[in-house]
Amino acid sequence: MKNTKNYTGKKETRKQIQAARRKKERTRNILIYSGIGLTVLVVIGLIVLGVRNSSASSALMGDPVTVTSRAHVDPSKDPGPYNSNPPAGGQHFPTTLPAKFYEESDVASLPPFPQGYLVHNLEHGYVIFWYNCSTLSTAQCDSMKQDIRDVMAQFGGTKLIAFPWPSQDVPLAMTSWGRILKLTTPDTKTMAQFVKSNRYQAPEPNAE
Repeated sequence: MKNTKNYTGKKETRKQIQAARRKKERTRNILIYSGIGLTVLVVIGLIVLGVRNSSASSALMGDPVTVTSRAHVDPSKDPGPYNSNPPAGGQHFPTTLPAKFYEESDVASLPPFPQGYLVHNLEHGYVIFWYNCSTLSTAQCDSMKQDIRDVMAQFGGTKLIAFPWPSQDVPLAMTSWGRILKLTTPDTKTMAQFVKSNRYQAPEPNAE
């Protein structure tokens, strides 16, 4: 005669083992699916971030300029060369210049190589109006300067600089970090749009 008690005990043990296996499998599946879900969320987040960055980049005005360095260099030496004229980014001096409209007569009172300071301004999210009156009449120069002043005033002068730059090949060039827009004929609407789209688009937009 079979021992019913032992048989029943073995049957219950098998059920317990099977239940433990099923629980282990459920736990493993939950971990697997949770990992897959987390991975999917990370991928989606990266895609969204990439799209936003791409959209922000494509909304910027001007031609892109390759910037290979943000290093600080010795203020007593030429900080260049730069990848554009006027510069739109690169190595620079440790300090910046105040936001304002600089006349040609102001340059003599500035330290050597003002571009080293101005590129630092660009890193802080500034937009710079580089102007060249060498090919313009006095009336044309005065008119361009007034247009620049009007646009700067439109934005309260915040993070805006106008600076004479006679070595450029156009009357007016505008730069932000990594972007340059050259204008053979100054146009206040285009100038204002450049400020709107490019100001603060830089590695350190919240720095002064």
